[in-house]
Amino acid sequence: MAEEIWVGTWRPHRPRGPIMALYSSPGPKYLIPPTTGFVKHTPTKLRAPAYSFRGAPMLLAENCSPGPRYSVNPKILRTGKDLGPTFSILGRYSTKTTLTPGPGEYFPERSVRHVFDSAPSHSISARTKAFRVDSTPGPAAYMLPAVLGPHTVGKVSQPSFSIKGRSKLGHFSDDLHKTPGPAAYRQTNMQVTKFKAPQYTIAGRVEPPGDKTLKPGPGAHSPEKVTMTKPCAPIVSFGIKHSDYMTPLVVDVE
Repeated sequence: MAEEIWVGTWRPHRPRGPIMALYSSPGPKYLIPPTTGFVKHTPTKLRAPAYSFRGAPMLLAENCSPGPRYSVNPKILRTGKDLGPTFSILGRYSTKTTLTPGPGEYFPERSVRHVFDSAPSHSISARTKAFRVDSTPGPAAYMLPAVLGPHTVGKVSQPSFSIKGRSKLGHFSDDLHKTPGPAAYRQTNMQVTKFKAPQYTIAGRVEPPGDKTLKPGPGAHSPEKVTMTKPCAPIVSFGIKHSDYMTPLVVDVE
């Protein structure tokens, strides 16, 4: 009877791979924080100190380039010149042959005292030439530290007291008149700590700015001499109309 329930050749079996519908977790959506580096380090592990290498700062105040005013060769790229291979014909380089020491120049038997423990060895040599001119200090050139007083070195010193003269401050011969009296102190203005009363100043009258030139008054005018607005008889004057010394106007008529 169980064989008749299923249709076809499919039968229930164990899944060959993981099926997301069988899991309630979000799956491989979240990654485990790394244990290396500085950024997003896992909080469950100790993080070693990280140091960064930084170059020298740029001198912005002194770097005043003229800008793109120069024409750059188009054959020069970021990686160098964009040219084909070029060859030059030069002479052969002269090499210097140096004489290097061979195996017979070394003495390995003398290096025993530098590798293994050996007794001290002293050599007897002649007196140096600079011995007579050596200016090394003698025993009298050194001075031992004092053993008395408060400035002893390496020893315990007893308390020392000094005898000083009497101070002039508070002495019986002190001149008390040098102290300032009541008049030497300035009285504080009451308006600093209390309400300030209104203050008024008496000053001269302020004249408005204007033209200070002399103007003509009513008596300076002569209205009876005005003939431009009223009819009057013709006035004839006696005299030369034109000067005899003036050059007459000459008009060239062609």
